[in-house]
Amino acid sequence: MSEMSGARYICEFMTAYKVDTFFFMPSVLSHTLALMDDYPIRRIMTHGEKAAAYMADGYARASGKPGVCGAQTIGASNLAAGLRDAYMSHSPVISLIGGRFGNSKYKLPYQEIDDFPMFEPTTKANYQVDEAGRIPDLLRQAFRDATSGTPGPVNLQFYGNHGEIERDVIDHEMIVEERHTRIPPYRPRPDSADVERAAERLQAAQRPVIIVGGGTRTSGAGAEVIALAEKLQAPLATSTGAYSLVPEDHPLYFGVPGTYSRSCSNQVMLRADLVLFVGSETGGQVTHFWRLPREGAEVIQIGIDAADLGRNYPNSASILGDAKVTLEALTAAVNKRETGAWVGEVQGLVAGWRAEIEPHRNSGDTPMRPERVLRELGACLPEDVLLVSDTGHSAMWISQQLWMNSSKWDSIRCAGSLGWGFPASLGAKCAFPDRPVVCFTGDGGYWYHMQEVETAVRFGINSVTVVNNNNSMNQEINVYTRAYDGKPSDQWGTMWKFTQPNLSRIAEEMGALGIRVERPEEIAPAMEKALAADRPAVVEIMTEMEAISPGAWTG
Repeated sequence: MSEMSGARYICEFMTAYKVDTFFFMPSVLSHTLALMDDYPIRRIMTHGEKAAAYMADGYARASGKPGVCGAQTIGASNLAAGLRDAYMSHSPVISLIGGRFGNSKYKLPYQEIDDFPMFEPTTKANYQVDEAGRIPDLLRQAFRDATSGTPGPVNLQFYGNHGEIERDVIDHEMIVEERHTRIPPYRPRPDSADVERAAERLQAAQRPVIIVGGGTRTSGAGAEVIALAEKLQAPLATSTGAYSLVPEDHPLYFGVPGTYSRSCSNQVMLRADLVLFVGSETGGQVTHFWRLPREGAEVIQIGIDAADLGRNYPNSASILGDAKVTLEALTAAVNKRETGAWVGEVQGLVAGWRAEIEPHRNSGDTPMRPERVLRELGACLPEDVLLVSDTGHSAMWISQQLWMNSSKWDSIRCAGSLGWGFPASLGAKCAFPDRPVVCFTGDGGYWYHMQEVETAVRFGINSVTVVNNNNSMNQEINVYTRAYDGKPSDQWGTMWKFTQPNLSRIAEEMGALGIRVERPEEIAPAMEKALAADRPAVVEIMTEMEAISPGAWTG
């Protein structure tokens, strides 16, 4: 290969690795950005580094391709904070940042701080690139790390505050590892003895259930987990990270268990005598801090990281392998079972929960009940929608009340960083410009990065953002009720209430379509208009401030 600048090499590398979008805050790798005029790489300049990281994360989770973001040294700490959600959700995001000049370290140059350590807790791998000759192998390593095993974010800190290493000359052959352009790059097969052991335990169980984790979605194993459940007649549930893998109307589906759960889901979990976790780390949320399943219930775990197998439960069987190929092997190893009393019992619990919440789903109150809002959205969203949800109340309402019977839709959900949803949906829309992308967030989450509406308008990122606006952070009501020992003062609202600006009108001022909805029957027409608009759209739905999502059922 002929000599070229580091900037040219980075552009060539990103093109070879099918990176078509770079989310950034200036000024980092400015020469590289200028050269992107000659490459099929879209440059999305945001209004904040965290938003750039969130957009890259949304892009990665939606597409399965690494999302790439960048920032100069002074903004790097913000980018590191933005990678927290990608780290928690195992999303393949690669950040490119500037680093300190060696000749000015410890001399107090303007804006200098050592940002590199800040990336240690929020990345899977963190590398310094101190000379141009290391750009080729460390870029390859970044993509290898981000996509392999349990995916995760990777940071490269380039020499120079703005990544001035890009001006140096490189004379290296371009090596492209095609398998690391998306996840999963490998599909390790399970040990046959482990499969047989798990099959025996599943056959012996009287009340087995299957819990589908986010790793199942990463593996693309939705059809395979349903096939196993149907053969075993084992009821199945999904974590919030795998919510779209099982249609709502599937007769074996009993919802989302754990902290963001439907009450029937936790009831089923506590009655099960065996729980098979697929693509799940058995973390605190899906198990409601390890209260589920009940003590004494058997646990079987399928995962791609050996360190996760048995981490939180004394598994009766652990299978190391890719979810898709492991489920295929396990399905072949088990015998078909007939529908029995256990399935009927689970279906009865689900039906009872549905009857219990029906009044709220049919409510005509204004301001609206969120249950009614989600019922209306479930009826009017396109069957191939990609739904992006914020954390907290947004994810709880979605998990409990958005019922999608489609097998074509997909969803991605914030792992815990409130405000992630809106910018992440813009990244997802960049990955799929021709697919309907809808974000569901509360006003509390939307306020974090509302300025990115202008970014969406500037770049024609025509997603739809639904804001559940109750003019508050009302998820905090119970927190502060307890803090005041049940007797709040007349000042307590200052800690969770907002003023009441018109968010749809603000969106219009930035060039988007803004629609305010105040009655249930207005939701479907508003969504139809928003989805058909040739510009970004914000649908602001006014809901009841006192409507708080039910907490986890624990018996």
